[in-house]
This record gives sequence, structure tokens and C-alpha cells, in this order.
Amino acid sequence: MVTTSMKNGRTYCFLHLRGAGRDDVELRARLLGEVFPAWRRDTVAVWGVWSGLFGVASNELLVIAAAADRRPLEAFTRPLSGIEIRDSLLLSPTVRPTDDAPREKAGLYVFRFFTVADADVAEVVRLSAEAWKTFENTAAYQSEPQGLFSQSGATGVGRMLLVTWYDGLESWQKSRRPAPEAMENFLRRRELTRGTVALATNLVADWS
Repeated sequence: MVTTSMKNGRTYCFLHLRGAGRDDVELRARLLGEVFPAWRRDTVAVWGVWSGLFGVASNELLVIAAAADRRPLEAFTRPLSGIEIRDSLLLSPTVRPTDDAPREKAGLYVFRFFTVADADVAEVVRLSAEAWKTFENTAAYQSEPQGLFSQSGATGVGRMLLVTWYDGLESWQKSRRPAPEAMENFLRRRELTRGTVALATNLVADWS
């Protein structure tokens, strides 16, 4: 799947990781002590770390890492020896994010995965960007799409990932009824997708 904008060849990697214990304490320790230092030595930055609210187990974390150039999946997964990888996805950024700065805003982050035909990726990106003009510029709720990514290297049909910030569940619920202009574009985007999966998370603030 080829993104509509390679953003100077940057590569992102989504990882859904599971630790050995009942909670994520051991997993956090492995990431902080081993994985993140190895990534830094290889000029890989951490875009964000999230714990589960809904749909993610108590001993799991979601991680997105970023590199300034094109990298294979192995460049991100190599330091994860001994850590269970439940899901991994090599990604290219589209209209967002515009840089690799780590996420900092506390609140609810919803990870929404779309199954999309390669031929429809550009239109999904366009419809999303158009919808955001009214979706995030409202006094009714607090929301900001953080990133819209397409799957790197997929052919035919692949996955896209949308990461959206909300200040809480109330804003997420209210955002289900956005401005008519945004809703129209979201409905047209839905017609181009073959299925979606959403995960609700909280940003982990103490990973650096």
C-alpha cells in the first residue's frame, strides 16, 4: 500500500506488545531498559506509548516508533526478543503527523484500523483531511486527529491506522455526532473501507 505522501521517506511502526505478568510493569521495564535505548542507538524515536482502556489487556502496551528514513519492519522488532508481539504494522504517514515529536497530551487516544483497497487510500486520506476541518474545530467537544497512516509494502488490500486524541470519553461520545460537513465525508470514507477495528487507550506519560 503506497501512501499519498511519504513525508520525506519517514517510516513508522505500530506494535501491540504483551508482557509476561498480569500487568504491564515487566513490559514497561523491558522497554525502558532495553528496547528504547537500542532504538535510540539506531536513530529510532518513540512517537508514543499507550496502555489499554478498552480492547487492550492489562499486560499489554501499544507503541509507535518512528525513523527519519525508510526502514524494514525488522529494524523496529529486532530489539524485542523475548517480548510477545501481538500485532505489528509498518506504516507511512499521510497528512498527519507532520513531524516525529512524541505525543504529550494526556487524555483518550483511539486507535482505529481500516481495511482499505490500495486504489482507495488517496481518497480516504482526502476525505479525512476535509472532514477534520469541521470535526476538530468545534466547541462541542475536544478532539484532534494525531496521525493517519497507510500500511507500507502492502499490495491490493491493506490496513490504515488513524490515531485520534480526545480529552475524555465524553468528548469521544459527542464526536460521534460531528458537524454535517464532517459526517458527510466520514460516511463517504466508510463506503471505501472493508471493516474497522478500534482500541481505546491512555497515553503513558513516563516512558522517556
